[in-house]
Amino acid sequence: MTEILAAAQMRAVEQAAIQAGDVTGLELMERAGQGVVEAVLAHWPELETAPERRAVVLCGPGNNGGDGFVVARLLAGLGWDVAVFLFGDAERLPPDARANFDRWRAIGEVRPMLYRDVKSVAMPDVWIDAILGIGLTRPVVGELGHMLRYLAGYGGDRAFIQPKMVAVDVPSGMDADSGEIPGKGAEEWAPPCPFCALTVTFHRAKPGHLTGEGPAHCGKLIVKDIGL
Repeated sequence: MTEILAAAQMRAVEQAAIQAGDVTGLELMERAGQGVVEAVLAHWPELETAPERRAVVLCGPGNNGGDGFVVARLLAGLGWDVAVFLFGDAERLPPDARANFDRWRAIGEVRPMLYRDVKSVAMPDVWIDAILGIGLTRPVVGELGHMLRYLAGYGGDRAFIQPKMVAVDVPSGMDADSGEIPGKGAEEWAPPCPFCALTVTFHRAKPGHLTGEGPAHCGKLIVKDIGL
């Protein structure tokens, strides 16, 4: 049986390791980002040697977004063309996420994550969903909810987006403990949560990956060891 940890348990494991001096938050973020890149290249081996490769990385306002900035930097280092969007204010990012925002900004641009701008980008080889992570417990509404519905297939684009979508930890909009989509409403075919080809989580699977609507939204699940 796959060992699982609830979101609160996972955060406790990380904090215990950091407080014990076994690892820093920045080291965990770097390992997480590296794990995502490894999983992407293992899932799509043809991208390792393709002459032109493009990723769109969607970063959120917390440490999940910090993982996304690491992914962006590592892919750029491998020669990828990377477009990065941030939902929220960079000045309010947690310290480790802000450090990785700054590292990315030293080599690339960060655009505000606006629905119209994300929708207008050319279809990449890979989308990286590093927006919300495992902390979600309430419905996603407003601009972000509108964009997540687009990424989930609103407007008929699911067949083009899903095969290229990678979630960091959990698909944004999904409750990591229940596998449900808070606030899923009338648009049953397009809830505010992407349908992913690949989900890369860390240390242990979370309950929501395996229950509720999780399997339908997560696609293939990869659990990466980050040294905890």
